[in-house]
Amino acid sequence: MLGGRRPPGESALVYFFTLIPMLALIAAVPLAWGWGLSWLDIGLAVGFYLISGLGVTVGFHRYFTHRAFKANRGLRNGLAIAGSMALQGDVITWVADHRRHHAYADKEGDPHSPWLFGTTPAALAKGFFHSHLGWLFGKDRTNAARFTPDLLADRDIARISLLFPVWTVISLLAPALLGGLITMSFWGAVTAFFWAGLVRVAVLHHVTWSINSICHMIGERPFAAQGKATNVWPLAILSMGESWHNLHHADPTCARHGVQRGQIDLSARVIWALEKIGWAHDVRWPTTSRLAKLSTAPVG
Repeated sequence: MLGGRRPPGESALVYFFTLIPMLALIAAVPLAWGWGLSWLDIGLAVGFYLISGLGVTVGFHRYFTHRAFKANRGLRNGLAIAGSMALQGDVITWVADHRRHHAYADKEGDPHSPWLFGTTPAALAKGFFHSHLGWLFGKDRTNAARFTPDLLADRDIARISLLFPVWTVISLLAPALLGGLITMSFWGAVTAFFWAGLVRVAVLHHVTWSINSICHMIGERPFAAQGKATNVWPLAILSMGESWHNLHHADPTCARHGVQRGQIDLSARVIWALEKIGWAHDVRWPTTSRLAKLSTAPVG
């Protein structure tokens, strides 16, 4: 069994935490002109974007889902908390969905493939919406006992997963608290909450969802990969290397996704730094022989 049905309350939360940041992002465009935005807001937004984004890319994805490296207890728990602050769901649910995605990549059973409805223009438009965010509103829920028994058995991670509402509150209110304290004003708290809280979450949401949608529809496929995963270079910086998605599906446990010359992969650099200071070990770096089996394209 792939999964069950989402409880009504969980579906309501999905709608809330998806639509509210989206509305904030739409409102940000006119708000940015002339008032309500400072260098402090930008700095806080970038800082929290990096913390929560790397929590997803390095933590939820490369570590918890694919075990691309091993981590000490402190790093493991820190990555789980940081990823939870992206407001993309608790760590166990996120990992279960992604492991299921790889098990059925772009086939029936994949929770967010854009190719489930056909290849006509109308079907692809429907598929794009489904893979980008429509699947979040479905009643289907991945069976965590099947796909994440290791995380369910980890007492620390199970506890962090249950505390997801707490990490959500911290993620949204910590920027406001910092903005208010630094400026010593209520308005500083409000603008920091808006830009480094709501808008930051919305941007990160859509960047992550674009890996599910855009990076399975258009782009380059230099490696022989399961499914239709592609490389989409314009997303490389904002996604911190996740948009080099073709190699990832060709070699899911590899710690580095951008393996060709000029492919910037910030997440891989962070893993490299964590390895250097001894917090991460047994990192599964790409090798020339391994890549040669997947493609004849040059690697950097």
